[in-house]
Parts: sequence; structure tokens; C-alpha cells
Amino acid sequence: MAKSMRSKWRRKCRAVKRERYGKKELERLKKTLGIDDTKEEKDVQMKEVSEIVTFTTADKIKEKKKDEKDDMVTDVDLMDIKKKFNTRTLRNENGAYPVWVHPRKRKVTKNKKGNKKGKGKKN
Repeated sequence: MAKSMRSKWRRKCRAVKRERYGKKELERLKKTLGIDDTKEEKDVQMKEVSEIVTFTTADKIKEKKKDEKDDMVTDVDLMDIKKKFNTRTLRNENGAYPVWVHPRKRKVTKNKKGNKKGKGKKN
């Protein structure tokens, strides 16, 4: 872009705005973080690490995972409700088509099945 008077003026105005709003933004950020520059006391008391963090060994983690897997296996056994359908005819155990089968696909499979009924092995 060429260095026209208008673009120079806009650039200058943006620089002024950046400077002015930068101060306000910094104050707002400090306020949200709770940083107060007026306080002279900036000492921070550190707590013991053991109070904040709980240490666990790898063995305990493995045991927890193993217990969770055992619980999951029993839950899966109880909730074994897998719907069965024939991949060739696309029908479930009740003879109905699943929801995800398109009506056009149903029609095509019906027509194929109808054509095969009439034909057979002739001597």
C-alpha cells in the first residue's frame, strides 16, 4: 500500500489509541489477577508441598485401574444389549429394517429377494 497522507494519519491515530488503551488494559488485568502495586509487602508464604499435592506410587495407580476394569466388566455383562441384524438382508431379529437403512435400499433388497424366489434350479 502506498504511503498516502490518509494512511499515515490513521497509523498515527492507531498508535495513540494503542498507547492509551494499553494502560487501561494493564490496569484491568492487574485488577482481575488481584495484583496490587500499592502494597509494599510482596512476601509470599509457601505451603508445604505435601499439603497441596498427594503422592501416589505406580503400584497404587495400577491397582486402581485393575479394580475399575473389573467393575466395568461386570457392568458390561449386565448391559449386553447388542442388537443383531443380518448383514445380507439388513434386517434385525424381528424382521424389521434398522432406522439407519434408507427406504430406497430397502426397496432394492426386496426386489432382489423377489427375483431370486422365482428362479431356481430347473432340471
